[in-house]
Amino acid sequence: MNILPKIQKASLLSVVALGLLIASTAPSFAGQFQRNHPRRAQVLHRDNNINNRVNADRGQLGGHYNQLKREDRGIRHQEQRDARMNGGHITKGEQHQINHEENRVNNQIRRDHN
Repeated sequence: MNILPKIQKASLLSVVALGLLIASTAPSFAGQFQRNHPRRAQVLHRDNNINNRVNADRGQLGGHYNQLKREDRGIRHQEQRDARMNGGHITKGEQHQINHEENRVNNQIRRDHN
């Protein structure tokens, strides 16, 4: 006895094939982005780490969770504005400034966590 009609089987196969196609191109896109925009990739990687730390330590941040999330969002928005102004790239100076801000947030997380 066949449970799924032929149309549903074809749709399911299409969805699976599309998923495999997307999964196979995602890593190459990420690698290409990193090669084309190494400063942005470094800054965004650090920003993702900060975001993960804030989320993981939410209950141990002495009530500063929302403040740290706002600061983290502000850093990400600044990186996006800088990149938009420079054709998708950020300058060494902008990278230095963003890294400085990320260091400040990391230090706040460290202080609040202890």
